[in-house]
Amino acid sequence: MVAPASLHIPLALLALSSLAFLAGCSAPAPTARGEVRGAPTTAGELAQSDVNRMATLAMRDNLASLYLLMDKLYRRNPAEWRKSGAASREQAMEQVRAAVEQRQPWAPLQGRRDIAGLAFALAPEFAGDRVAAFIAATADMLVTAHGGKTEFFLLDSLDAQHLYNAARNVESAVWLLSQRRNGAGQPLLWADEIGPQGRNLSFEREFGKLIARLDLVAVVVTEKYRRAAISYVQGIVGGTFLQFLPVR
Repeated sequence: MVAPASLHIPLALLALSSLAFLAGCSAPAPTARGEVRGAPTTAGELAQSDVNRMATLAMRDNLASLYLLMDKLYRRNPAEWRKSGAASREQAMEQVRAAVEQRQPWAPLQGRRDIAGLAFALAPEFAGDRVAAFIAATADMLVTAHGGKTEFFLLDSLDAQHLYNAARNVESAVWLLSQRRNGAGQPLLWADEIGPQGRNLSFEREFGKLIARLDLVAVVVTEKYRRAAISYVQGIVGGTFLQFLPVR
């Protein structure tokens, strides 16, 4: 007995639905990759422009990137934190973090600040905790490029060229870190790795994020002053040529 023609379409739809269900069951479950989270609102934000707020958040994230890199570098170079006299890797990291956030000079850099400290931390003859010196000097260089501040308000100004230069300094530091060798012919610090065991480029990615943030803030700061000049000219032009005309 042949099924009525009216039953063919529902049966076909049922078959397609079953195939789609089975395909969905066989697909891998979505992987959690986090979510965007905004910072809690504070009273101080009332004294911040959009550019101020963006620069503040970028600085927060750049310092967080440096602390993450410090942790990763210590894990790959455990002999370094032991040079500092700290009881543990965590204690060594906390000492560096406190110096950065309190804007204190890092003693092993012998009074050198920002780019001078960075150059000394990457010198082959430096014998101290190179991870701590490198992170402390890089952080000091970043804060110096931002006018010595980590939070920015309406009366603050940023120099776009200094921010751009800071991004290039980080690029140079990363290159020196990978190319320079110590007396034993080894890299100053073990970081990225490409070998038979696999590829570990997480250091490069994190440095890339830091550089990108600096470049973006530099461009935004440049646009801020450029747009202010354009708005001023538009106001003059508008006041002269765009007045309403009488209709009676």
